[in-house]
Amino acid sequence: MKAIVVSRTGGPEVLEYVEIDKPAPKAGEALVKIEAIGLNFIDVYHRTGLYPMPLPFTPGSEAAGIVEEVGEGVTDVKVGDRVAYAGTRGSYGEYAIVPADKLVPLPDAVDARSAAAAMLQGMTAHYLVTSTFEVKAGHTVLVHAAAGGAGGILVQMVKARGARVFGTASTKKLEIVRELGADEAIDYTTQDFQAEVLRLTDGRGVDVVYDSVGKTTFDKSLESLATRGMLALFGQSSGVVPAVEPSRLAKKALFLTRPALQHYTLTREELLWRASDLFADLASGRVRLRIDRELPLKDAGEAHRLLESRQTAGKVLLIP
Repeated sequence: MKAIVVSRTGGPEVLEYVEIDKPAPKAGEALVKIEAIGLNFIDVYHRTGLYPMPLPFTPGSEAAGIVEEVGEGVTDVKVGDRVAYAGTRGSYGEYAIVPADKLVPLPDAVDARSAAAAMLQGMTAHYLVTSTFEVKAGHTVLVHAAAGGAGGILVQMVKARGARVFGTASTKKLEIVRELGADEAIDYTTQDFQAEVLRLTDGRGVDVVYDSVGKTTFDKSLESLATRGMLALFGQSSGVVPAVEPSRLAKKALFLTRPALQHYTLTREELLWRASDLFADLASGRVRLRIDRELPLKDAGEAHRLLESRQTAGKVLLIP
C-alpha cells in the first residue's frame, strides 16, 4: 500500500509518499480502505514535532472509508460497512488500522468526503457548544478563524442555538463568514477585534470565545469576555500561548479551558451521540460544509503548505 511517512520532523518536505506493508487487524481492530482523508492543524503539529510522535510515523487522524477486514472479537462494525473516524493516528494512507470502537457507521445521506471533512472539526464544534460552554439563546459568542473548517461549523452551530455570533477572519474571507450566518464579521487584519467586540456589546463583552488561533489572539480574547465569561482555547495555529498567571482571571471571574476531542468522546455512547447529531445537521442542511479543495495523497506536502499559509477557506481533503 501507499502511505505518507515522516522519518524526521520538519517542514512539508518531510512528508514522504512511500510503499509500506499493508497491515492486518488485531483483536478489537478493523482495517479500513480509505476513501477520503481530512487535513487538520494537528497534523502540522505532529510533522513539526510540536506534538512529539515516535519516528517514523504515518500522520493524519481523520478519514472515511469502507471496512475491509475485522479482527477477533469485533462487533461494533462489520466488513463492508461505510465508516468514519477521528482521533486515531495513521490516516494518510490507502489503508488504516483503527480500533473498532472508534469507528462510526455512516448514514446513507452522508458521503465519505463529507464525513472526512466533518468528523474532527464537526465533533469538536459539537462538544464546544454543547458541553464545554453550553450555548443558548441570548448568549453572545466570538469565534476566531471563522472562515476555517472548525470555525465555520462553530458559527453555524452557534446560530442554530439562537445565539449572537461574531466571527474573525482576514479581509478576503469576510464574506464567507457572513454567508455562514455570523451577525458580525470582524477583519482581524485591519480591526482591533477586542475593541470591536466591546463596541458591539456596549462594553459588556461576550459570554464565550472559541479560540483555535492561540498566541496572537489569547490576550485580547481574555479582554473580550464578559464577567464570568469563558475562553475555550482549542488550538494554536499562531503558536503556543505563554504561561498564564491565574490572577488575570480574577478581574472578571473568568474561566479558561484547554479542551480536546478525546476528553469529550470518552465512551462509545458519547462518540455516537456527537457523530449522530453532526450527521443529522449535515443531512438537514443546518450545517453546510465548505470543502476548499481535494488533493491526491501524494501531494500531502503541498496541502500542508496551503494550510499553514492560510490560503484555504474551509476543509482540505487528501484522496488516496
